[in-house]
Amino acid sequence: MRILSVNVGIPKQVPAGDARVPAGYSTVLTSIFKLPVSGRVAVRGYNVEGDRQSDLTVHGGPNKAVYSYPSEHYSFWREQLPDMDLAFGIFGENLTTEGLTEDSVRIGDQFRVGSTVLRVTQPRMPCFKLGIRFARNDMVKRFWQSGRSGIYFAVVEEGDLAAGDRIEKIAEGPVEISVADVVRLYRGDETSSELLDRALRAPLSGSWKEELRERRGV
Repeated sequence: MRILSVNVGIPKQVPAGDARVPAGYSTVLTSIFKLPVSGRVAVRGYNVEGDRQSDLTVHGGPNKAVYSYPSEHYSFWREQLPDMDLAFGIFGENLTTEGLTEDSVRIGDQFRVGSTVLRVTQPRMPCFKLGIRFARNDMVKRFWQSGRSGIYFAVVEEGDLAAGDRIEKIAEGPVEISVADVVRLYRGDETSSELLDRALRAPLSGSWKEELRERRGV
């Protein structure tokens, strides 16, 4: 497992009237436009150096400090969106990875990445700003239906990382529940009560547990 690209972005204003902004919205501040950077990049607190979230009520914070997206998904999206130039970082990910997929990691797994240690916290629930990045009103729906959510991490140990660094698992989450399992449960593709119980016992952050309980009447 390794990093293929480190991507960062700062808040950018997309004005009302821009074709990418949904009807009814005024000017939108977004950090979805991320670009690859070279060299070693520090990871401190809740951020990758050079990256900054625009709306801290739904992005960033301790459990969404670093977002990764598997490079393996890019071939799927190139088939789905053949007219688009899909450069690494287009999904708003900080890390474009190889070998680290939603099916292969548990909630709570810890990885050494460069000199940092990151802990898996939750899948990504996309917001309308992904549609702005792709200039497609259907992109959020497409993304969610694909099941290719990407992975959020908390920072356990600060350090630095760079494209080419290995990603090494150093600890497993306490409960056997993958990021992909959480997405399947939420979508209703998976209805196992035993799997739901595991999800509710796992160190799953955000509102996922509450949403799963409501959806399943628990």
